[in-house]
Amino acid sequence: MPQQYSGIIMMLVMMVFFYLFLIRPQKKKEKEFEQMRNSLAVGDNIITIGGIVGKVVIVKDDYITIETSGMNTRLEITKWGVSAVIK
Repeated sequence: MPQQYSGIIMMLVMMVFFYLFLIRPQKKKEKEFEQMRNSLAVGDNIITIGGIVGKVVIVKDDYITIETSGMNTRLEITKWGVSAVIK
């Protein structure tokens, strides 16, 4: 009888392991990125996923406009394209 339950117990232990060490941290990281992207404000310096560095000049619902380099080049990008906010 205990031999039959050992397989089920191992499966449950593996599922708990995957949840605690893989799924939960990934969801936490996604939530932090979403919060960071929703809190973008005019004047923030950012880095895009593609590596472009710029300063936020306009914030809309799904898009932001950034200004790059000394030539005042403006680019409109989606918020999900923001990788990090530079402090």
